Amino acid sequence: MAELRLIYGFHAVTSRIRQNPEGVMEVYLQSQRHDQRMRDLIKLCETNGVRVIPVDSSRLDGMAGGSRHQGVAARVDAAKRVQHLSDVLETLAEPPLLLVLDGIQDPHNLGACLRSADAFGVHAVIAPKDRAVGITPTVEKVACGAAETVPYITVTNLARTLRELKEAGVWVVGAAGEANQDLHSFRHKGSLALVLGAEGEGLRRLTRETCDELVRIPMLGSVESLNVSVSTGILLFEARRQRAMSD
Repeated sequence: MAELRLIYGFHAVTSRIRQNPEGVMEVYLQSQRHDQRMRDLIKLCETNGVRVIPVDSSRLDGMAGGSRHQGVAARVDAAKRVQHLSDVLETLAEPPLLLVLDGIQDPHNLGACLRSADAFGVHAVIAPKDRAVGITPTVEKVACGAAETVPYITVTNLARTLRELKEAGVWVVGAAGEANQDLHSFRHKGSLALVLGAEGEGLRRLTRETCDELVRIPMLGSVESLNVSVSTGILLFEARRQRAMSD
């Protein structure tokens, strides 16, 4: 049974059509726009057999709840996603690189984290089902298509999932400002799960205790911490840099 939801913005809609055209029920396009970008999207819809519905800007405004939609929205089947981590791990040709987000509440932060995950080749993003924002239209738009390319897997018990990853040989590293080890001395080139906590609160106690080790980003200025999405980008860059050095 289809689980329909709305996504909006050129990047999110275009990526969904390219990745999973059968999951796109219909695309709504602002009838007043006739630029090249819109013509390219119409052609993409036609090539993939996706229904296009011209609408006026006021209807799109209402559909997007006042958020900036760029004149594009789509109704998609949200159920067509990777559901289990094992579905991802069984297909990998390299050691897994996973991103674990412990209770991110801000959709803009989650969208930015997904963009970094896509940029640095993360194989899956793992998050708890409860007390986390999940994939919303705002997340999809901020992610600029990364919500379609990076598997986003929700779990009922995050600590248990981390223990299962450890049993499978994945090294679980949590980001914490008070960690003794900083990123300059961190070394790991194998299977890795990077764990980042919620805005302002950081890692929950049980999550922190389940990690194999903790690492901090060295800070030279007066601010005490970085935005979670910025921290995500820094840690993933370093993880990929170390892997490239071992190739």
